[in-house]
Amino acid sequence: MTRLAIDHLTLWISAAAREHSHDLVAHVEERTGASRRAVQAALRRLVDAHWLTRSGTSRRPVYAPGLLRQVARSYTLHGLQEDLPWQRDFAPNFDLPPQVARMIQHGFTELVNNAADHSGGSSVTVSLRQTPSHVQLLVSDDGCGVFDKICSAFDIADAQHAMLELSKGRLTSQPEQHTGRGLFFSSQLADVFDIHANNTAFQRRAWESTGWQRGRPLPRQGSSIYMAIALDTKRTLDQVLEAWSTAGDGIEFDQTTIALRLLAGPGQPLDSRAQARRVAARLPMFKRAEISFDGVADVGHGFADELFRVFARAHKEVELLPTHMTPRIAALVKSAQNG
Repeated sequence: MTRLAIDHLTLWISAAAREHSHDLVAHVEERTGASRRAVQAALRRLVDAHWLTRSGTSRRPVYAPGLLRQVARSYTLHGLQEDLPWQRDFAPNFDLPPQVARMIQHGFTELVNNAADHSGGSSVTVSLRQTPSHVQLLVSDDGCGVFDKICSAFDIADAQHAMLELSKGRLTSQPEQHTGRGLFFSSQLADVFDIHANNTAFQRRAWESTGWQRGRPLPRQGSSIYMAIALDTKRTLDQVLEAWSTAGDGIEFDQTTIALRLLAGPGQPLDSRAQARRVAARLPMFKRAEISFDGVADVGHGFADELFRVFARAHKEVELLPTHMTPRIAALVKSAQNG
């Protein structure tokens, strides 16, 4: 008896069970070329593993997707319209709480659109999986890599500084067509969010106050972005949008948070005016910016003066809110603010 690879079957069995609930055995036979006996054995294993449910009779079984569901598809990026794969290939095959479905749809369409418009690649592979506790999305393209794209478009020296800019939000290499919201808000919607690109990775965990951290990269070219949302989350899309709007209505994206650990690395001092100018880059796009010193060991007079006196006086429309300061850093910041 040919033993079908269960890992391969799980990539498409959820959709197959919904579309071929009354003739799933015959459909899998035709699609795989396996014998009826092998298909029946594989489907029993999938039922036992909660990938499928089975009802009806032994002679006329009726299958349906189970607690575990997954769809994985690849698309050519040229001319790809990101809403069509969601509506046609993915949404019908999942059973998600309404607020979770809304958030994962937002992440799906934004990340697939980013691959189509920014990656410079030829194809994208999308995988969406539902477990009893989470929904998990992975979008991988074969393009130039998100950090290389940012470095090239904005004359940035390395991936860590590119991540600093990305973490501010409102970053786009095509301002005529985009506002720089997609990747930023997708990361804020998720409980787990990972960005892998060309042997560099950063990760964000919603329950950790430290924000973005270095991760272990996948050994591949292009970009792979993973997001996971708990099915019992209390978070909603509207709440996330509202959190980054000074008016609290979610209309404008006009406040941000700067994690200074992305500039120098954990435990490293910030000494130079050049570093302060990197922090201040694009801040006039916002009305309010929280400057988090979490993980920063110390700062120099030049850094504090450039950011909290020179920039602050030149851009009084931007409110700077320093947080997570040691007593010494707080004293330096206060001295700079007082001029």
